[in-house]
Amino acid sequence: MAVSKKVEALTAMLAPAVAAVGFELWGLEFFQQGRRSVLRLFIDGPNGVGVDDCALVSHQASGVLDVEDPIAGEYTLEVSSPGWDRPLFNIAQFAQYVGNEISVRLASPVAGRRKFKGVLQLVKDGQIEMLVDGASVSIPFAAIDKANVEPNF
Repeated sequence: MAVSKKVEALTAMLAPAVAAVGFELWGLEFFQQGRRSVLRLFIDGPNGVGVDDCALVSHQASGVLDVEDPIAGEYTLEVSSPGWDRPLFNIAQFAQYVGNEISVRLASPVAGRRKFKGVLQLVKDGQIEMLVDGASVSIPFAAIDKANVEPNF
């Protein structure tokens, strides 16, 4: 999964602050939209995540961001639970969801496709293996642009 240096730096900076208030920084997204940017933090906790938890983490993260000032210009900070269709940001998170249905969008095609939806079967050696439409597909982790767990109710 291609991760920008900015996202890596923000993750390294904010993960300890999120952990300090009892939550895990599941992942983050950073979007530049003209002169305004959006920094979205996804947090998880042992008992889930509520609105008050998001407010607590937002306050904590804001303090770090104010001191470190890593984002030029104006930005909006959003703090959220990963939700039922939680995004997957790293290979360790993929490994937690072996046996579950996921959807994956690739930066460049594999087997002539950029979108896959199927059951995650294996995570090994920088690859994920999925069962898609009855066939096994091996995808390099580095080729993944975005991935989410498919909710199963």
